[in-house]
Amino acid sequence: MDNTFLIATIWILLAFIASLISIRLGISLALIEILVGVVAGNIIHLQITDWVNFLASLGSVILTFLAGAEIDPASLKKNLKQSVVIGLLSFLLPFALGMLVAFYFLGWDVNAAKIAGIALSTTSVAVVYAVMVESKLSSTSFGQSILAACFVTDLGTVLALGFLFTGFSYKLLIFVGAVIVVCFAGIPLAKWIFARYSGKVSEPEIKFVLLILLFLGFLAEYSGSEAVLPAYIIGLAMAGFFLQYKETLYKMRAIAFVAFTPFYFIKAGSLVSVKAIATTLSLILILLLVKVAAKFIGVLPATRFFQYKGKDGIYTTLLMSTGLTFGTISALYGLTNKYISNSQYSVIVTVVILSAVIPTLIAQKFFFPKNVFQEQVLQGGSNDGNE
Repeated sequence: MDNTFLIATIWILLAFIASLISIRLGISLALIEILVGVVAGNIIHLQITDWVNFLASLGSVILTFLAGAEIDPASLKKNLKQSVVIGLLSFLLPFALGMLVAFYFLGWDVNAAKIAGIALSTTSVAVVYAVMVESKLSSTSFGQSILAACFVTDLGTVLALGFLFTGFSYKLLIFVGAVIVVCFAGIPLAKWIFARYSGKVSEPEIKFVLLILLFLGFLAEYSGSEAVLPAYIIGLAMAGFFLQYKETLYKMRAIAFVAFTPFYFIKAGSLVSVKAIATTLSLILILLLVKVAAKFIGVLPATRFFQYKGKDGIYTTLLMSTGLTFGTISALYGLTNKYISNSQYSVIVTVVILSAVIPTLIAQKFFFPKNVFQEQVLQGGSNDGNE
């Protein structure tokens, strides 16, 4: 008997429970969903089907798109330098240190060490964006500069994986060409569709955005890249005219948080094996410490250079220490191509998922930048991100 509805019931029940816990404790929903996934994955052995995988992937794509679409172009231009510098340091230091520690200290071979370095270098646009929305920081220049820096970090991760392992081919050129065509041809078409059909009950403009994201996701996978990468680029390209259609953006956000992102975050948590943690705890702690320490070594001084006030620099550094999508993708790539073993994969994935929870939880509880709402709330995109 087909048990699709039973599986769906369990997943939505978990998402509902996570929502109630999040409201009760005042902790980010994304973090609670990951923790609920950890519990469900280890106690009831939560079933992950093909359709669950698809909904989870689509959730990460839509979240990443929204993260780009909510960045005000004027704010991005003003904070571009600091976002690029912080993003690059957030990638380079953990990548180099993670690779060196895995090779020289843990005794992993060269390819496994490279995979470890790439996975540890990542940050998570999806996690950070979810936290920003719940904290209402996504509407501030401060929050938008962090999101832009996250993208720079993950772009470095994608390029590193391409240079070191996957190589570049004509398929990648097709993908890049398609992204360029969409930016220069699809965006004007989207503007026309929004202007003509926005506000209709059938929401054709939202369907058109999903059409673009799914098509580019297909081309990204065809070229050996990842669907979340073009999603952020298209989000940035559409950000300018989305300023006129905030209601549509809010509708897409609601759809994502209700129907897709619970599958993404709960699935991520379910991949953590308590048994694996118990048997490889020392390795997990070492690599988690390496990732967070490297982020602090690279990012925190940069925030001081750009004159972030008070706790803002530590808060930024902790959020840049998160990882999820590209970290697990890198680990899975290494396992699939036999660059790492099953045990190494479990260690890396556990470290990546724990990095999505622990730094974010600490940031929200102890370093939340309350002064941002007094000094940095966007007023027509005119405020500086680190005033």
